[in-house]
Amino acid sequence: RAKVWEKLDVDVDEPVVLDFDASLVMGLAESKENAAPTYKGGFGFHPLFCFSDLTGETLSHTLRPGSATAHNAADHVKVLDAALTQLPASVSAGHAGCTREFLAACRARRVNFCVTARSNAQLQSAIYTVSQREELWQPSRTQRGELREGAAVCEVTDYLKLKKMPSGTRCIVRREPLHPGAQRSLFPSDEFRYWGFYTDCDGDPVELDITMRAHAHVEDHSQRQLAHDRRDGR
Repeated sequence: RAKVWEKLDVDVDEPVVLDFDASLVMGLAESKENAAPTYKGGFGFHPLFCFSDLTGETLSHTLRPGSATAHNAADHVKVLDAALTQLPASVSAGHAGCTREFLAACRARRVNFCVTARSNAQLQSAIYTVSQREELWQPSRTQRGELREGAAVCEVTDYLKLKKMPSGTRCIVRREPLHPGAQRSLFPSDEFRYWGFYTDCDGDPVELDITMRAHAHVEDHSQRQLAHDRRDGR
C-alpha cells in the first residue's frame, strides 16, 4: 500500500476523501456466529466499510451483527480511526448517515465531513421556506459541468439551528424531478424529490453537491469487498 500511495504523489494540500458504507449480508444460517435478525426481516450481518475514494481500496471495516444500525457513532469512529492508520502519515495528519457524535469525532481528528441528512421537522420547515423562493436555487450540474435538467441546489443553513453540530456546519439540499422508483424524500412533494447533506467544507453549494454525487460508487466498492470475502470463506 505504501508503494502505491508513493506512486500516486498525493498533494497533501488537497483533500483525500474517505467513503463510509454499511451493507447487509443476508441469507446466512442462524447458527452462524454473531449473525442476527436484520431490519429487512432477514438474518445475517451488517458490516461497515471505509474506502479510499482515490484508489478504491478498503482501508478498514468491521463485521457487525445484522441488528447493528447504519448510523452507530461508535462503529463509525472505530472504522475511521482504523482507516486513518492505513493512510500515509503525510496524508492522515489533518486530512481525511450521520450522528452529532461522529461529526464531533471528525472535527477532533481534523477530518472534514459530508454526510447525508435525515428528515426531521426543522429541516422540513427549512425546505418548505426555500421551496417558496425560487431565487435561492442554483441549477445543479453534472461532473462535466453540464446542467442537469430540472435539478437545482440550495443552501438552507441560515434557516436551521445547528448549535449542536460542530461550528461551521452547513446544510445543502438538492431537488430533482420525481421519477419512478425514486428513493425517500426529505420533504413531501408531488413535483420534486429532495435530498440533502451536512458538511463543514468551504465552497460553492453546487460544487459541493457535485462532490457528494461523485461518491455514489461507494456501493460498488462494498459489493466488491463482500464478494471478495465470500470467495475467501470469511
